[in-house]
Amino acid sequence: MTDDLRPPVRLRPEIAALPAYRQGRPAASGGYKLSSNENPFPPLPGVLEAVARANEVNRYPDASAAELRERLAERFGVAPDEVHVGAGSVSLLAQFIAAAAGPGDEVVYAWRSFEAYPGLVTVAGATSRTVPLLPDGRHDLEAMAAAVTDRTRVVLVCSPNNPTGCVVTAAEFDRFLAAVPSDVLVLLDEAYVEFVRDPEAVDGARLIGRHPNLVLLRTFSKAWGLAGLRLGYAIGPVGLLDAARAAAIPLSVTAAAQAAGLAALDAESALAERVDAIVERRGRVAEGLADRGLRVPHAEGNFVWLPLGPATDEAAELLHAAGLSARAFSGDGIRVSIGEEESVDKLLTAAAEIVRILPEGSLARRID
Repeated sequence: MTDDLRPPVRLRPEIAALPAYRQGRPAASGGYKLSSNENPFPPLPGVLEAVARANEVNRYPDASAAELRERLAERFGVAPDEVHVGAGSVSLLAQFIAAAAGPGDEVVYAWRSFEAYPGLVTVAGATSRTVPLLPDGRHDLEAMAAAVTDRTRVVLVCSPNNPTGCVVTAAEFDRFLAAVPSDVLVLLDEAYVEFVRDPEAVDGARLIGRHPNLVLLRTFSKAWGLAGLRLGYAIGPVGLLDAARAAAIPLSVTAAAQAAGLAALDAESALAERVDAIVERRGRVAEGLADRGLRVPHAEGNFVWLPLGPATDEAAELLHAAGLSARAFSGDGIRVSIGEEESVDKLLTAAAEIVRILPEGSLARRID
């Protein structure tokens, strides 16, 4: 019997040292899971029926997801070959990064941003080059453009940014694209775009066909409520999508996921009602948190960000004790998803407790 957990074979040291992706903390019995930015509503009309009909699990799915790509192509006014479907936007990110960057190459992104970015870059063998967010939680696109070097192969832009919720404006993104060399791949990660209400925010759909190095990434996991089926899509130039397809694990998008995506698109009117309800709830949550003395960056996703710094871990335990599971990033802050209506009062009550543990002068306190 030994306590030595080192594997018996030689592994890449950077992979051996890489922590595994940590899923959002589950809620205690009777509590509310606000840790994974999931849609709190049940599946859209027709989705469960479509999944049930996709019952030939003894057969491989359509590797090209042809029918879903055709529907998405029609939706965005592009050719089907300009749409690529993957097992969630994380899968697509991995494919594009692996296709463009390897040992000796760099990938530029803001930090803090989506927690999967560093691991995906490391697995590809490339090096992360991170650029700090602005004090208000937004991307510093000017600094990101300045961070691009001859070694840069990919730049990741997340809007709304996960976990701070802030958007990149269309004007900022236009200036950024003009400053980035045309041979550097730019991935615009719009996982939460359906929740955006800021008229100045970038909308990747309006940029289709205008930049040969730009790819849009979107997902059915968040607003569309298909997180458990893993379904995302990319839109961009055929050559770039073909490279991602070559880097993909074949047959990773199940028939059930494809059927659910098609059914979800058929239920878009019901989706719009649910998204509007979440957006309205988000506004009440953000206002209530501010009223209780917490500084909350402007939120455009289905979550809010509490920049609690050193108080993060203690605040997360207060939330957990109140029956709320949130995503804590130790030393930085807590991301709280907009969940069921019944969770709102619990969250705001817990927020008052969190304010009490913050030291005087804390940057997490609201300054009027």
